[in-house]
Amino acid sequence: MTSSFPRRDALAPAAPSRAAAPASQGVAATPHELYGELFVAVQMARVLGDGKSFVDARPKSPPALIRARFDVERHGAGFSLADFVRTHFVPPGHASAPMPQVDIRAHIRQLWPLLAREQRAAVDGESLLSLPHPYVVPGGRFRELYYWDSYFTMLGLVADGQRGLAEGMLANFDHLIAAYGFIPNSSRSYMLSRSQPPFFFKMVELLQAADPAAGFAAHLDALKAEHAFWMDGEDGVAPGHAHRRVVRTADGALLNRYWDDRCTPREESWREDVETAEASGRPHEQVWRDLRAGAESGWDFSGRWCADPTDIATIETTALAPVDLNALLAGLETAIALGAARTGDAAAAQAYEARAATRRMLLQTRFWQTGNGEGYFADLNWRDAADPRPLTAAGLVPLYLGLATAAQADAMAEQVRRHLLGANGLLTTALTTGQQWDAPNGWAPLQWMAAQGLASQGHADLARDIAERWCASVHRVFLATGRLLEKYDVAQDRPGGGGEYETQDGFGWTNGVYVAFKDGLLRPATP
Repeated sequence: MTSSFPRRDALAPAAPSRAAAPASQGVAATPHELYGELFVAVQMARVLGDGKSFVDARPKSPPALIRARFDVERHGAGFSLADFVRTHFVPPGHASAPMPQVDIRAHIRQLWPLLAREQRAAVDGESLLSLPHPYVVPGGRFRELYYWDSYFTMLGLVADGQRGLAEGMLANFDHLIAAYGFIPNSSRSYMLSRSQPPFFFKMVELLQAADPAAGFAAHLDALKAEHAFWMDGEDGVAPGHAHRRVVRTADGALLNRYWDDRCTPREESWREDVETAEASGRPHEQVWRDLRAGAESGWDFSGRWCADPTDIATIETTALAPVDLNALLAGLETAIALGAARTGDAAAAQAYEARAATRRMLLQTRFWQTGNGEGYFADLNWRDAADPRPLTAAGLVPLYLGLATAAQADAMAEQVRRHLLGANGLLTTALTTGQQWDAPNGWAPLQWMAAQGLASQGHADLARDIAERWCASVHRVFLATGRLLEKYDVAQDRPGGGGEYETQDGFGWTNGVYVAFKDGLLRPATP
């Protein structure tokens, strides 16, 4: 069947010139920049179904030639956009899964090599960035190196004797910081305008567990560069204003938010973002910026980010200082202080420790809400501190990083028991919105941070309960389906749902956290 080429939707912005691209993007052109109206037409028509398929496709010819052919052929009688795409692009594939094993640990060990990738040289017109070392991808539609996913994957790699692969991944992140000044959301050109939760220092700590300060010293330049990325513009931000990822409250407190240097639809979810903006009744560029910032958070998406939790069109990510981001940055500042002290730079050590201490104080005060029984950590609306924010699993990150008082840790433990503990582990939020980072879903990284944080704060029984419930459900779903998944329903034994795409197999961080739990909190006691 033939179909005429669809006109570019009036809502969809034209491809920007290279000169308009953010400085952080360097020389890597995105698919939108490379293919212009062809890109918009393909994404708006859902030619390949999942919008991520086209931005991950490999062109068979130089992009300029494909674009020129499109400009000529689209006006011909009987032109088929789908046929044109099939002729000029190789769609991305999925790794075939091994035959399920009765032993889930054996199955995970078989998955590691299947999830490993290598891309040492860039391909003209392909969005995948080159990296010097092999790496592990999450799985399914996620065919590239992801930032925060990788830490939780590396937990399992280290436990399963794949330390060399984990070290190579850390070296790739060092490379990305050197090349771009920060770690992007993933190793794709279309994600070079945003990062993800800053777990680089935790990766260093993992691989230098016997002496973390030595690891921080060895990676000090990269750690400082990442911190500078998050704090860009801090000196010029007036009270009540923001610049990129830095915000200053009306009384002068310096905090951070998620942001993206672009304000166009996400290239991998172009049509979805165009439709969300149209439904919002708000300036489209603001909606797109907030959607992109939500993607930088890793929680894409959650009612956590929305003025109306049930309506994604009310997303306001950039209006919020997230509790988990600010806790992670306190951890990064402490890591830099320890690394600087190890190198003998006392002045830098003192300066970064002072930053961490200030952020710790702000977390314990500004991010602590008392409107739900015993109180809880939550995000902060940096323009309106009185805006009540919901309880989420992100509120356990201050415990994970040792930033909560004993009383706050006790209160958070009680909040978990009352509101977030499901039959199969920790709920992401208590909100039911249809978004994937809300109830009834549970995610591996949140199980890990919650359990580790609670255990370190005197709540070992609750920590073990979370780990046992989640691992048992993962195992039951595996036995029933032969699959390891990116997310799970923590109310019933089944895959998680909701969001923009089908639940994916693989799956890097689930494998890593399952293995780490079994070798840590859930290791059988020695007689």
